[in-house]
Amino acid sequence: MTHPLLDLAPLSAARFAEIEDRVARLLDTRQDVVIMQGEALLPLEGAIRGTAGPGTTALNVITGPYGQTFGNWLRDCGATVIDLAVPFHTAVTAEQIAEAFEEHPEIDFVSLVHAEAATGNTNPVAEIGEVVRRRGALFYLDAVASVGAEPVLPDAWGVDLCVIGAQKAMGGPAGVSAVSVSSRAWERMAANPGAPRRSYLSLLDWKERWIDGGRRVLLHAPAQLEMLALEACVERIEADGLETVMGRHRGAAAAVRAGVRALGGGLEPYVYADGAAAPVATTVRTPGDVNAAELVTRALELDPTAPLAAGGGALAKEMIRVNHYGPDATREVVRRCLTALGAGLAEKGAVVDGEGALRAAEEAWR
Repeated sequence: MTHPLLDLAPLSAARFAEIEDRVARLLDTRQDVVIMQGEALLPLEGAIRGTAGPGTTALNVITGPYGQTFGNWLRDCGATVIDLAVPFHTAVTAEQIAEAFEEHPEIDFVSLVHAEAATGNTNPVAEIGEVVRRRGALFYLDAVASVGAEPVLPDAWGVDLCVIGAQKAMGGPAGVSAVSVSSRAWERMAANPGAPRRSYLSLLDWKERWIDGGRRVLLHAPAQLEMLALEACVERIEADGLETVMGRHRGAAAAVRAGVRALGGGLEPYVYADGAAAPVATTVRTPGDVNAAELVTRALELDPTAPLAAGGGALAKEMIRVNHYGPDATREVVRRCLTALGAGLAEKGAVVDGEGALRAAEEAWR
């Protein structure tokens, strides 16, 4: 008995390299792109441990939970870490980055999350990249949530380590991820005695045994199904056009924000400014008398497939995430989410305008 997911010919090194090249084209980068065989936390941690050490002074920007994680990794490596934290309902600015450099000119590493799906904000990477480039620091960017929802341009923005994952806006698998690496980042790793070697976290292993070897022999057996799924999702983006895919995410975000404002019942966008709101997912603030987790539970009882979730940790009582990414970046999904939330609020006695919310969402889609 055969099975289409099991009885596959081995994935060749040439096919693996071709998929890397397609990911590089998606990012419009000439940097080396390494596809790593695990979820995006693998290259996120590997890139930090490869480039940071006791001699590193890192500016770690915190606009959500992942920024906090990066700071912990940097400290584990022995780096001196300067945290720049901003309220989760806002974005960091290039001016704040410049001020940090003025106060700490010794900064030689900057870590930043492009879009925080968990908090719904997005940061102005192009402007921040100009500041970082002038100062000569290494620029590390988590673009896992943003890629496919908004532009991600490592070369144009001066990003030295740009990590992406396919499981959100790209609509692909979670089991593989990628990082683009500049020549400066490779040099920093090669000079770092603490960089992982002969390790699953090691980017240098990929550089020396895969890239420098002409991409002819893989380090280990690839995650075949996940690699084929990544190839398929990139093909779908290429067929639709990246601008079209990003346009769907922009439309969904604008529609949810407009619909929430029109719905009433005390709901409002969690990220105040439209320009700071991420297109990959929209976060919603509930009024003080409404527990967000309870409202999400009821909304999912009414529509079990709606991509709704309560905020994480302490935000579970006050924040709802509408995860309109990948295949869920559609008008129909937005309508269903607004309808389910409106119905849940109405059951609690709130006055809501469901029809008005749907009209506002439709008008805002662009």
